[in-house]
Amino acid sequence: MPGTKRKTKEKIQKEGRYARFKSRSKKLKYIKTPGGRTKIHYKKKKPSKAKCAECGKQLAGTLRKHPSKMKNTPKNSKRPERPYGGYLCSGCMRKKIVKGARTK
Repeated sequence: MPGTKRKTKEKIQKEGRYARFKSRSKKLKYIKTPGGRTKIHYKKKKPSKAKCAECGKQLAGTLRKHPSKMKNTPKNSKRPERPYGGYLCSGCMRKKIVKGARTK
């Protein structure tokens, strides 16, 4: 259509952020509707990865979900089934077990 102006993403973003969606804690996803408009869908950001208590390395085998979603998942899928699983990484766990065995 001649004479129609298209809005930029920045303009849509400024117009779209209202009330509870005004925070930066939401992720924006631009969706094209069948009518040709661009709408914004607000999504929650993913929580940060779990870290090892000793070395600070990211833990493998742990979920990145919000607490409300985590309560519905089984315990064995939330963390690895080994001593200190979900608290220490495998390397630090090994060191701790060896150190304990040596002191006995």
